[in-house]
Amino acid sequence: MTHVYVLQHVHAAPNGEEDVKLIGVYVSEADAQAAVSRLSQQPGFREHPEGFHISRYELNKDHWTEGFIGWDGALDES
Repeated sequence: MTHVYVLQHVHAAPNGEEDVKLIGVYVSEADAQAAVSRLSQQPGFREHPEGFHISRYELNKDHWTEGFIGWDGALDES
């Protein structure tokens, strides 16, 4: 296995911030799509069906290669 499929769900929370849920990690895109089918009729998910995102990730590879600023730093810049 050289890659996996990550399923997330994203929607705007009532306060305007993004609510991101990591649903699962799957060995095939078909398995991730099957999870979408299972969850799409559940409360919350059925109101936001456009929020499902499947991403392919190569294993043993850094996918974030830079640093980051904390929330305090981000707020200071705005």
